[in-house]
Amino acid sequence: MNIGGVIMEALESLNANKLRSGLTIIGMVIGVGAVIAMLSLGEGVQSSITGEINSLGSNLLIVFSGNDEEEVRNVEPLKEADVEALNDPFNAPSVDKAVATLGGNVEASYGGESGSYSLTGTTADYADVRSIEITEGEFLTDEHQLGVASVAVIGPDVAQQLFDRTEDVVGETIRLDGQPFRVIGLTKAKGGGAMGSEDDIIIVPMSSARTRLVTRSEYGQVDVLFIQAVDDDSVQEASDEVSEYLRERHRIDTGEADDFTVYTQESVAEMAESITNVLIIFLGGVAGISLLVGGIGIMNIMLVSVTERTREIGLRKALGAHKSHILTQFLTESALLSLIGGLVGILLGWGLAVGVGIYAESAGTDISPVFTANSILLATLFSAAVGIFFGIYPANRAASLEPVEALRHD
Repeated sequence: MNIGGVIMEALESLNANKLRSGLTIIGMVIGVGAVIAMLSLGEGVQSSITGEINSLGSNLLIVFSGNDEEEVRNVEPLKEADVEALNDPFNAPSVDKAVATLGGNVEASYGGESGSYSLTGTTADYADVRSIEITEGEFLTDEHQLGVASVAVIGPDVAQQLFDRTEDVVGETIRLDGQPFRVIGLTKAKGGGAMGSEDDIIIVPMSSARTRLVTRSEYGQVDVLFIQAVDDDSVQEASDEVSEYLRERHRIDTGEADDFTVYTQESVAEMAESITNVLIIFLGGVAGISLLVGGIGIMNIMLVSVTERTREIGLRKALGAHKSHILTQFLTESALLSLIGGLVGILLGWGLAVGVGIYAESAGTDISPVFTANSILLATLFSAAVGIFFGIYPANRAASLEPVEALRHD
């Protein structure tokens, strides 16, 4: 059997019914395009989140109060005293710096402009631990903390929305929940990402946040501890030292669940990756339904084709065509319909993903679609497989026709 001849014959048959073939192909184009777009965008979101986590620094630990994995009866909150103790090399030799934060939302206003922003109360070392760069002015100092100063470091998005500019903002006075704060610094733009934007933040001294903007149930209570290990190789040792110290300070007996959680960059990245993998599978499954619909369309059209070409099939079998020849011809036609739709669908999916990425970037979220050879190859092979699978029944029905009965068909 000449494969080239079979393919040419299949193309001629499809060309004889251009409109019908085109409409059938559209179903596969939409299905494959949706799969490619969803997978590439899902990979892009995963890459964006991983990049943001990596930008935090490979030697960073984050400590939260509470335990999501095990039930804890009495949770003792994290306190500023914990930070002071962890900064003592005697208590935690593998810890370079530890800072605490007190967070919330605050209403900021200037002139006739106002908005709600993320507030962080912290100390001078926060800039080093979180790798914050200042483009104008300065960051918080120990003097600001000790003096309970009404000063603030703002992100570029805050500056743009309040002042309509991102330069010459140092020295301006904004109101936070109605109280005046002088702007002393402007952070470098980092852009938005899948985990949100770090450019719409307002940072004030911990002492000022506690006394004027944020209240907590216990004095000295903080929300999160950011801890920097002395180097990348000491992250696990630092995590063990922090956990051991907090268990001792919170009087947690051996065998009892911790009332705090320590995350390393690696554990955060693994958690984020597991979540995005579920997202990618879900998006791919939803898009795969379009492929299923396209495959059913191919089966329907091929069944119609068998009915219309019954006399042709009978004539060919009467002239000596074997069952395998008829089966191969119809399977080739269905596979070509699916394969052509798959190739066009790859281009459509690429265009859709790029378009969504451009729109996301203009909206302040950096999501760059990631196209992998595996996803393109998988979509191509799967589209061809769909065509063959849904073409088996029509092809087998055509090949099983009796020549005499087929020739009698009107």
